[in-house]
Amino acid sequence: MLTASEVTKNHLLAALPGSELKRWLPLLEAVDLPLGLVLCESGRTLTHVYFPTTAIVSLLFVLENGESAEIAVVGNEGVVGISLFMGGESTPSRAVVQSAGRGHRLSSSAIKEAFGRNGPVMHLMLRYTQALITQMTQTAVCNRHHTLDKQLCRWLLLSMDRLQGNELVMTQELIANMLGVRREGVTEAALKLQAAGLIQYARGRITVLDRPGLEQRTCECYAVVKKEYDRLLPDLMAV
Repeated sequence: MLTASEVTKNHLLAALPGSELKRWLPLLEAVDLPLGLVLCESGRTLTHVYFPTTAIVSLLFVLENGESAEIAVVGNEGVVGISLFMGGESTPSRAVVQSAGRGHRLSSSAIKEAFGRNGPVMHLMLRYTQALITQMTQTAVCNRHHTLDKQLCRWLLLSMDRLQGNELVMTQELIANMLGVRREGVTEAALKLQAAGLIQYARGRITVLDRPGLEQRTCECYAVVKKEYDRLLPDLMAV
């Protein structure tokens, strides 16, 4: 059985009341989340929810021609699989691990039972869901109205918020798939940020050198999303 110190590396689990966390401990399962692993496919019924600890998961919308664009990222602040406790069972998006790491998973029956008791679990998950919807909405606006280098800054900042350290292992091809643009566009945007001394990119590794500089260069979308997470989940985001 997992220990409380292990599972509370996910901030959403850490925000659970002690009695609820104790109830969950024998039900949670530690899992490896390698790069590229698909946690749920579009239209498929989910069997588990996932609580990342050191991994980051991208929620992607995939078109019929195979092209995709990221609509949100989930890391140690949240959970993948909200459709299970929201009553939808499945979702039109695909969840793919974008940064390898670990996490915990809980069966669909367990999360439904906990949510159905109309207690602190339900209220916590609903607040998280509202924050996630804000991120999805702002991502759609950003992708439509802002330049690629601003989008890349937003994406890097959101990813860094969900990682320990300042380095992200990610190829330009994967970033292009996330942002729904051509690889050449990502290359150009990354070179601009590198020339400005904000990041260093080499061999699939992006190191953020100047986070305040990234925050100044990005659009307002990052601040809008962060403010909403802080407002809805203040205790969670302070963990």
